[in-house]
Amino acid sequence: MSRRVLVTGGVRSGKSRYAESLLARQQHVTYIAPGPVPDDSDLDWQARVLQHQRRRPEGWTTIETVDVAGALRGAETPVVVDCIGTWVTAVLDELGAWDAPEDQWRPEAEKRIESLAEAWLARDRLSVAVTNEVGFGVVPEHRSGRVFRDILGVTNQRLAEGSAEVALVVAGRVLHL
Repeated sequence: MSRRVLVTGGVRSGKSRYAESLLARQQHVTYIAPGPVPDDSDLDWQARVLQHQRRRPEGWTTIETVDVAGALRGAETPVVVDCIGTWVTAVLDELGAWDAPEDQWRPEAEKRIESLAEAWLARDRLSVAVTNEVGFGVVPEHRSGRVFRDILGVTNQRLAEGSAEVALVVAGRVLHL
């Protein structure tokens, strides 16, 4: 099954739970987690990750990596990527995008987005990616917020282009776009 589904929505909207439900009947799933590995410096993040881990069935394998494109290419099972927003944050961190002029980091960011989109499109098994929708709010006051919003928006568009379905989750309700 080559179905690719992009699940988007706001924070705590129920996106991850919905994405996981799409894979609930799969015995083996590769769970790609591109977020930071939790440590004692952020107890809230640690609790959030633990909550997600506890929901995963026993047969699911977790890969914690920023190389999401590589993990997608290497996975021989259905996959869930949770979350593209944390991937974008990691890429922007690595490229020093928060403070550097756009021409110093944007070309490399676009290459990575394209690599991710190509890997996503090449998937020949059920694949679900979770992302954040940040385009509904006001223009962020700080440059870092605008950079994140803009790059995540571009990334979401590229993944949506290669998806058979896009679902928007709001207050635990799913709207199919």
